[in-house]
Amino acid sequence: MEKIYNFKEVEAKWYKYWIENKIFSTKPDKNRKPFTIVIPPPNVTGSLHMGHALDNILQDIIIRFKKLQGYNTLWVPGTDHGGIATQNVVEKLLKKEGKTKYDLGREKFLEKVWQWRAETGDIILEQLKKFGCSLDWDRTAFTMDESRSKAVKKSFIYLFNKGLIYRGKRLVNWCPSCSTALSDIEVEYENEKSSLWHIKYPLKDSKEYVIVATTRPETILGDTAVAVNPDDARYTKLVGKTITLPLINREIKIVADYMVDKSFGTGAIKVTPAHDTIDNDIAKRSRLDIIEIINAGGTMINVPSKYQGLNTEEARKEIVKDLDAIGSLVKTEDYTHSVGKCYRCSTKIEPLMSEQWFLNVTEMSKKAVEAANDGITSFHPKSWKKPYIVWLENLRDWCISRQIWWGHRIPVYYCVDEKGNRNNCKSIASFDKPVECSCCKGKNFVQDEDVLDTWFSSALWPMSVFNWGEDDNNEDLKYFYPTSVLVTGHDILYLWVARMVQFSLEFMKNIPFNDVFIHGILKDKHGRKMSKSLGNVVNPMVIMSQYGTDALRFALAQVAAPGRDLQISDELFLTARNFANKIWNASRFIIMNSEGIDKLDNDIQLSELADYWIITEFANTVSKVKAAYESYNIDSSVREIYDFFWTKYCSWYIEFSKIRILSTNLNTKKQVLSMLVHILKSTLQFISPIMPFIAEEIWQILNKASNIKTLSESSLFEVKNGNAESIEKMKVLQDIIVNIRTLRSEMNISPAIKLEALFNVLEDNKETIVKENENYIKQLAKISTIQFCKNMKRPKNSALAITGSFEIFLPLEGLIDTKKEKARLMKKIGFAKQEVDRITLNLDNENFIKKAPDTEIEKIKTRLNEAKLKIEKINGTLKFLE
Repeated sequence: MEKIYNFKEVEAKWYKYWIENKIFSTKPDKNRKPFTIVIPPPNVTGSLHMGHALDNILQDIIIRFKKLQGYNTLWVPGTDHGGIATQNVVEKLLKKEGKTKYDLGREKFLEKVWQWRAETGDIILEQLKKFGCSLDWDRTAFTMDESRSKAVKKSFIYLFNKGLIYRGKRLVNWCPSCSTALSDIEVEYENEKSSLWHIKYPLKDSKEYVIVATTRPETILGDTAVAVNPDDARYTKLVGKTITLPLINREIKIVADYMVDKSFGTGAIKVTPAHDTIDNDIAKRSRLDIIEIINAGGTMINVPSKYQGLNTEEARKEIVKDLDAIGSLVKTEDYTHSVGKCYRCSTKIEPLMSEQWFLNVTEMSKKAVEAANDGITSFHPKSWKKPYIVWLENLRDWCISRQIWWGHRIPVYYCVDEKGNRNNCKSIASFDKPVECSCCKGKNFVQDEDVLDTWFSSALWPMSVFNWGEDDNNEDLKYFYPTSVLVTGHDILYLWVARMVQFSLEFMKNIPFNDVFIHGILKDKHGRKMSKSLGNVVNPMVIMSQYGTDALRFALAQVAAPGRDLQISDELFLTARNFANKIWNASRFIIMNSEGIDKLDNDIQLSELADYWIITEFANTVSKVKAAYESYNIDSSVREIYDFFWTKYCSWYIEFSKIRILSTNLNTKKQVLSMLVHILKSTLQFISPIMPFIAEEIWQILNKASNIKTLSESSLFEVKNGNAESIEKMKVLQDIIVNIRTLRSEMNISPAIKLEALFNVLEDNKETIVKENENYIKQLAKISTIQFCKNMKRPKNSALAITGSFEIFLPLEGLIDTKKEKARLMKKIGFAKQEVDRITLNLDNENFIKKAPDTEIEKIKTRLNEAKLKIEKINGTLKFLE
């Protein structure tokens, strides 16, 4: 076994082996229970970021653990065509050539996109392999491949014929840059500093006026009413009266609506139904006119000539200037408000009236809510259930059409005459172009120009990956569906998760997954979201090259508490790498000492307290780890494994075992090595889902003399039962050893010096435990002799340690230079006091407290407490030296 763990060599070797031997491939097996995960398909435009790393590593940990438990596991890989995002990438490439998509035409442009996808679209899947993901690569799917396309067409036609898909002109979220409609959940909101303009609207035939506050004065030309809350006493007498619209003198009414927030501005709002969602709802209830003044390009239409063709920003400046000139602008004040932006290009969204395809989701949403309320779909953590249900209960019909070329073209055909003009015939939803119109017997058809929202095909993913739509009764679909768990961040809970539940209940009459495990969002060590502008983005590929893939996996899993955001730093990855090195070095120690001894761990015999204790601790750890996995508390399972291996196994059991390893009695040596190997192998099984590469490498070395399977194919060993008594007894020994070690450290006594120890017995029943195991105390605490006594007074020049059962005196006469030791300690206490003064100064600084993140303040407070404790301990030692 090499002295240094070469993670690069090990990772390349084992992943190649796993793939070549199809360790992760599977098929239906009626004798085994399935456990299935479908990957949230990354966009073909993407390259792996730390969010991908977290999401996929958590899935891999779960699937590997379930495989060890004996489940027939399947993790399906794939990618999403990424509609708008992919089209934007290819259009930018064309722009560099001085071309646009229109220069190529639709057919040639799509050929260009498919070519780009073939050349670069699978890069992200290759990167996933670097993480050690146990995906069944033979099943790789793409949301626009033939099988998935059939599923999309089938589902659309079904919904269309059922009357749930319809075309209509409604207010939609429009991205002027991408030139397409977006669904509500594709709009991201950001706070922006702007202004609030207060404008006078004069009452007809009166000198009175109403002051309206607005963040969008440029849309005043599309106003068809002013609205107030019916419970607002300021405006009760004005409801129903006519006012005059400034600049164009159009007469409009004052209407009452409970949607108006009395506390916003003056309590009176302008109503522009064609360009605001709330205004559009008010218009429907009050039967107001709808006047469109902004087009798809984001410029002004149906307005006086001086504003015609201006973009909205230009129009705002001109209209505010003109309102001020006629005395209608009362005041302007600074105002911060939430602005909707395109989730792909960050362009400000423009609400527009547009002819689009919509899906009525009312009944689907009710079924999805029922599934959540009945516990059929379980959320981890449970706190996400309520917002999920609230969102579904308030969901509008889904705008499913997009005005781009790349994507699933809507399978609707129109009957046209020889000149291409539409006939007055019913549109047809069909897999292929119809042969003849049932209405007019015409044979000329054109397909709808729009494509479906990317999330439409993604909503079918848990079914379509098993070829639903192509063969609805195939063995894979019957065996692996519904899937077991969906692992995702809360950022796409509504965007994707809810849609999958809706579609699965509609088409499969069953939920797509039993559990939804929602993890948090990654942030830096200061709690800030990672972004290029802050310069705090961490590249997982760089981390893997520096610390190793297992270290990356361990670090992310260690902080992945369900639903909570995660803070990562270099220290986290360094700790993880150190753990990998600890595993390697401990294993190497055991393997080196086992050379020449055959059939270790075949027959485990417990002979000493330490054996019973480690078996008991391992059984307890296994119980906790399994419970953590079942509730998707991956972080808890990682910490339990870490604590067991580093503290209990390495720091204690291996140290206890060294006495027997050095024994000249071969049976004694073999017995303890068998225990060490057995626990090591068993622990490696639990480590392997988190750190598969190092675990597999050590497993193979341990089993090189046998024909045993790879660790990835093994089943969890049976865990031997221990006893609680061994833990209680071991705690007595550990307390003694820790206290003596602490005293030695505080007194600066070299480990090479063995001390005499006098035990003043406080509890008789504990004396027997110590006597039976005093060789451990002598070995680990560097003690030469132990004497037991009762009612003993503290000897002169002795250090004192108190445990629950003993007073322990360590005679130090002649072992330390009191004068030098005092000087050394006084120097240490001086440094500690400086630290206290410096930290206190910072904590007393109001400016520092305001600016520093809460996490940083907590760290500083912890350091302050540690420094104070150090001073207290040193003072105690100084007192002894007096």
